[in-house]
Amino acid sequence: MTYSEFIKKYARHPHYKAPRGNVLNAKSWQAEAPLRMLLNNLDEEVAEDPEHLIVYGGTGQAARNKASVLKMIEMLLELEEDQSLLVQSGKPVGIIPTHTRAPRVLIANSNLVPEWANWEHFNQLKEKDLIMYGQMTAGSWIYIGSQGILQGTYETFAACGEKYFNGDLKHKLLVSGGLGGMGGAQPLAATIAGATFLGADVNPARIEKRLQTRYIDKMTYSYEEARDWALEAKEMEMPVSIGLVSDIGDLLEKLLKDGIIPDVVTDQTSAHDPLHGYIPDGFSLAEAEKLRKNNPVLYKEKSLKSMARHVGFMLEMQSKGSITFDYGNNLREFAKQGGEPDAFNYKGFVPEFIRPQFCEGKGPFRWAALSGEPDDIFETDRALIEHFPDNKKMISWIQQAQEKVAFQGLPSRICWLGMGEREKAGLIFNQLVKNGKLKAPVVIGRDHLDCGSVASPYRETEGMIDGSDAISDWPLLNLLANTSSGATWVSFHHGGGVGMGYSQHAGMVLLVDGSENAEENIKRVLRNDPALGVIRHADAGYEKAEEVAHKFSLKI
Repeated sequence: MTYSEFIKKYARHPHYKAPRGNVLNAKSWQAEAPLRMLLNNLDEEVAEDPEHLIVYGGTGQAARNKASVLKMIEMLLELEEDQSLLVQSGKPVGIIPTHTRAPRVLIANSNLVPEWANWEHFNQLKEKDLIMYGQMTAGSWIYIGSQGILQGTYETFAACGEKYFNGDLKHKLLVSGGLGGMGGAQPLAATIAGATFLGADVNPARIEKRLQTRYIDKMTYSYEEARDWALEAKEMEMPVSIGLVSDIGDLLEKLLKDGIIPDVVTDQTSAHDPLHGYIPDGFSLAEAEKLRKNNPVLYKEKSLKSMARHVGFMLEMQSKGSITFDYGNNLREFAKQGGEPDAFNYKGFVPEFIRPQFCEGKGPFRWAALSGEPDDIFETDRALIEHFPDNKKMISWIQQAQEKVAFQGLPSRICWLGMGEREKAGLIFNQLVKNGKLKAPVVIGRDHLDCGSVASPYRETEGMIDGSDAISDWPLLNLLANTSSGATWVSFHHGGGVGMGYSQHAGMVLLVDGSENAEENIKRVLRNDPALGVIRHADAGYEKAEEVAHKFSLKI
């Protein structure tokens, strides 16, 4: 197939589709894998807005512009096994000679010198087409749709039930905002955890997409209808999810006026970006877009004030008994800037629920079937259930995911695995490919939201016991470790999840093709990647991490 034929079949903007099957288009699977995952990120089944190359998070892109996509495809198709493609904020900038064990793609997105690391300077550069916002897995080509954050959201909600509600969320009402590419996982995660879910989003298309992919059960434009559905479902202990087309602040205000205090309140609006993400209350989407273009300064001012109002209602619900926590979108910081002095009076989800798992090297382990065959994922599911019989939580998760999760783009799966487990799972998958039980190779990756790959003081590293929240040496060490260990492509981003100036984080993806090389890479990458999380937390003084470090002979 010629380059032009490939583009016509798989990359006619904005209609992108990853090739399927076991026939190579590139010169090796090491180049074919990132090629397919780039196109998969932009597939309309997966991406929020393929027209603008936006994958999720309001502005998180897989590539800087259409020309960059075409050039990256061209370069990946011709990439040799001893070369590496360099990508600077979504634009291919060169191919360098490396070696067969080096990553085939080296990606850096949105990185700015600290003095200039803010949205204002970023947007000036973006207007000149010099940079793009890569979010986390958008610009590192390992986004797998809402499932990618689904289990992490489930783990958080389930931990909330265990900590505050005697084990589960049955008969509980969970209210949140944001139903886009990340927040869209909330309704299904909540119902799997046993809760009744009521969520708001001003963009009806986002809720409609969640309906189509079975992540949400009901949709309405009527507050009264949504309220009554939610109260009935809660009373009957029905794990039903409801999406209301509304500003989240308006929803919270109306619930307070009606004397309805949810059991749990959180948020996943695009509050990491007050200009291009969050929609101020009182504005339609069209009105917001007009103001954003005509007066961005006023837009941001209104956005910050809306966030302050939003958080004010969350704090009022907290004072009346709601378990309230931040879900890592920088809402509290921008609400504080907007005039809410007590914005940080509720904790983030990591110190509240997730840090003990990080101390064990646990985090979001995900994989995608390059064959495009759902049966390949089901085969890996069966293998994990067989080889991890004592991991009842993982087995339960996989069984529920098989029943309730619709694939978006290339079939994929995610489950949280820890130190030792990731390496074991990778070797199992490699054997499945080698024995022909899978129809093509798979790729293994993760969210950047992981135990040792992020410095984010308002999210993953909030409240570290040694005060090291903002030290970003750790994600840099993670990047270096994965690069030298044999990951197939690696990435380093700035600002994912919480916005410019507030985080730095590293990503990695590993090809599993049944070869001896893959086996050796798995033993290094899938050991060293979670090991950075254990080491990072052991160094901070967490006793559990110190125990795990000793168990796996990690030198501290």
